[in-house]
This record gives sequence, C-alpha cells and structure tokens, in this order.
Amino acid sequence: MREKDTAPSQVTGLTATEQRSIEIFYRAFNEQNPDLLDEALSTNWKDIPLAPDQGPGPEGLKPIIRGFIAAFPDLQISIQEIIGAPGRAGVRALITGTHQGEWFGIAPTGKAIHVPIHEFHHLENGRITHTWHLEDWFGMLHQVGAWPAHSTNPSEAVS
Repeated sequence: MREKDTAPSQVTGLTATEQRSIEIFYRAFNEQNPDLLDEALSTNWKDIPLAPDQGPGPEGLKPIIRGFIAAFPDLQISIQEIIGAPGRAGVRALITGTHQGEWFGIAPTGKAIHVPIHEFHHLENGRITHTWHLEDWFGMLHQVGAWPAHSTNPSEAVS
C-alpha cells in the first residue's frame, strides 16, 4: 500500500527566496515549462549525478524535462516535505504520471507511475547551486512492466 500523499510539511530554516526557488524548480516539470529553471537555478548549477547524455547547468536539464513530459504528459511532482536550513534544503517528493511516450527505450504502456524522489539542494543568493538526487527508477520500471527483464530465449539469459 502506498503511503498517503500529504501537503508539504512546514518549511523552516529557509528564506522566502530560497523556498520560492525550490518550488519553482519543481514547477518547471509540473507546468511543462523548463525555462522556469532560469528563475530557480544558478547559471553554474550542478546536477549530481548527471543523467545519461545530460549537459551541464540549467540548459542541460531542459531537454531532460522535455523528454520526461513527452513520455508522461500528465507528469506531476508533488512536494511532500521540505526540510531546510540556511543555504540547504532536503526535499521528499513523488513523481506521478501516465506512461504515454517512449522512456528509457520502453514503448508507451499506458500505465500509471508513482516514483519517490529524494533530493538535497544547496542554495546561494536565493538560487539552487547544487542538487543531489535519488529516484526509484527500478520501481518505475517494475510499474510499467519492464523489470525484471524477461528473456524468452534461455541462451540470452546467460549472455
């Protein structure tokens, strides 16, 4: 059973500008507007780890967001909790959507996904400078029926 989604917890320890940058970062996905990243991220923002073929900085994330939106047109990232300290924020969130386009080389399945995400952000001058992130992509692959991978040919299973 999936945990009940809740409104974000009270945020303490962040300035209003820092909290706004965190919220805008996720709105870039929810509003299908990657250019919102320019309001939230520093120009030398570091995404750790980079996705395969992801370029550096905010410009490197924009095509990733566009691809994500193409695969999950109803994509939403719901912030469930933000824990803050000056210049630091931890975010627990949930990615939801319906798999309607190719993603990770997987043809659309029409299945709903619920992917937990945990991120830590560093902020400076009100903008996010670093993001360390961890998403449950194996869970997503399982939800769309792509994991575990099944082989119909026994010789392929050992190669």
